[in-house]
Amino acid sequence: MTEMLIPELPTTRSTAFDPPAELGSLRAAGPIHRMRFPDGHEGWLVTGYELAREVHADRRFSSRSELHHPLRRLAGQAVPRQDPAKPGMFIGMDAPDHTRYRRLLTGQFTVRRMNALMPRIEQIVAEHLAGLRAAGSPADLVANFALPVPSMVICELLGVPWDEREAFQRDTAEALRLDRPFEEVMAAFGRLEEFVADLVRRKRAEPGDDMLTGLVETGELTDGEVANMGLLLLVAGHETTANMLGLGTLALLRHPEQLAALKADPSLVDNTVEELMRYLSIIQFGTIRTALEDVGIGGVVIRAGDTVSISVPAANRDPERFERPDEFDVRRSATGHIAFGHGVHQCLGQQLARIEMRVGYSALFREFPDLRLAVPASEVRLRTDMAIYGVHELPVAFS
Repeated sequence: MTEMLIPELPTTRSTAFDPPAELGSLRAAGPIHRMRFPDGHEGWLVTGYELAREVHADRRFSSRSELHHPLRRLAGQAVPRQDPAKPGMFIGMDAPDHTRYRRLLTGQFTVRRMNALMPRIEQIVAEHLAGLRAAGSPADLVANFALPVPSMVICELLGVPWDEREAFQRDTAEALRLDRPFEEVMAAFGRLEEFVADLVRRKRAEPGDDMLTGLVETGELTDGEVANMGLLLLVAGHETTANMLGLGTLALLRHPEQLAALKADPSLVDNTVEELMRYLSIIQFGTIRTALEDVGIGGVVIRAGDTVSISVPAANRDPERFERPDEFDVRRSATGHIAFGHGVHQCLGQQLARIEMRVGYSALFREFPDLRLAVPASEVRLRTDMAIYGVHELPVAFS
């Protein structure tokens, strides 16, 4: 491990698909480094794959939001430390609270249940590809396909009226911006909270066949808890997959030999999805944990109260785990990547996301075999200004 104190998390990219080059240099020097957070806290940055998994799985590292020193700046400014997670916001909690909330959702996201959704997902994808064709060439793949497909899926699962999507999509985008002041980001979160809270009130008055109604009817949760759980699912359930569909399509178009391999052998779609998750790692700033006690790990001692930033992009490019990690290869078995996290906080909706991507990429290139960029690649606007990486728009052309 280097003795140098990294001034802050490297965030400047030199290419569309690669994480900041400094992360690779740091990983080559060692899997963990001292790092200064925006508020001045001297914590740690993990760049190695094995150590990233270890920290994620170690219960001596907390996910409690109020313990963390914020990793990101907003509009160039350090932001205040968070309050304790609100009831139901389980990603910012440890056991036993996290365990209780997650248990109530686990049955909703089984592999069997997600596979049972496949016919409906295939229908939603087909409808939006027809809409893309109707829009005419050129068209924006994000607005016509990548964003609405996972949005409609999560709306149907949760019971969110589709005609109300514009409000939560707009506020979600605002809440994830890095170039907005803290107060504006929190105002967007506040509007999202009100949106879902109102929806829960409506579910109690008029139950439906959906996940929010199911949570209400457990009798184990307050309306506030249901609303906060629903908010997490709504935001995570469309933003991440939407950006994978958009950026993943760009990656395939920019690697024609890999796209040709997928077209020649459609059974490679499973590998393609896992490799895109690893290669792109759209949770671009990673995850954070805070030590609850002194922990000896990776050859260093992390003191109680130290916040640890785990760089998912760096870990997923670790040559100790993945051969030729900076190459995009759809024939690679990329299983074991940590794009969905690791340990007890691993993404609940990962199987749903996989199905949406498998169906989405397969159908997209089957229906549009000559799909191509409608602008030079250098003109595609990348989401370097957002907490979740991707593309703002993806102008494509087709016959």
